[in-house]
Amino acid sequence: MRETVLTVEQLTVYRETYAAVKNVSFSLEAGTDTAIVGPNGAGKSTLVQAILGILPRQSGDVFILGQPLSRTGSLPRSIRQQIAYLPQNFLFDRRIPITVEELVGLGWDRLGFQLPWTNSRKRRHAIREALSRVDVNHLRHQPISGLSGGETKRVLLAYCLVHPRRLLILDEAPAGLDMRGESEFYQLLYQLKHEQGWAILQISHDLEMVRRHCDRVLCLNQTLLCQGIPEVTLSPDNLSSAYGSEFVRYQHHH
Repeated sequence: MRETVLTVEQLTVYRETYAAVKNVSFSLEAGTDTAIVGPNGAGKSTLVQAILGILPRQSGDVFILGQPLSRTGSLPRSIRQQIAYLPQNFLFDRRIPITVEELVGLGWDRLGFQLPWTNSRKRRHAIREALSRVDVNHLRHQPISGLSGGETKRVLLAYCLVHPRRLLILDEAPAGLDMRGESEFYQLLYQLKHEQGWAILQISHDLEMVRRHCDRVLCLNQTLLCQGIPEVTLSPDNLSSAYGSEFVRYQHHH
């Protein structure tokens, strides 16, 4: 039986004066990939940010590896270290002179490891190993500002890999990639899911990708309209309830 990595119970989150997410409940198991789908404004990013503790919640509970997320969004340090988050856009000042190796090293440093001289070799090995797993070790001395979109996504995955994680959350992570880059990103992501045993929760607008690769789907439009395997959840009736009948007719003709 797979371990439950994330549990969300009756979660309600407000944006200003309205409920952007209402009474949402679901769980994620280790080694599975769950997609959140729904129209613009459905509350997908709000849901993810509440799970991460970035946004406060009005009611409900979030448990990560069995530990409750506090009302202030905090978790025990040992649990927080098990979570990685890839946003839709990685925004940074391109004038900052930081290399690929240095950025991935921050993924090690931010976990609070002590880095005496006796541990520097372990740190270097972890960085090289993470870069090799995503096939960008040859870029380790390159400045981040010179990377392509696809290379940047791979480096961010290396950042997640430099220390073992259990939960990976992505908010439209392949945004900005061309079709080939997106395909390569997902191929790498699913390879890592099997190797690392990650539980993945991702926001996606690519329903075909979700059908091909995801284990479960959460269909959201403020409330959780349905959840289950893609073949059932992404039925025309369910998509019509979430997106409207015009969307379904467009999908059918394209």
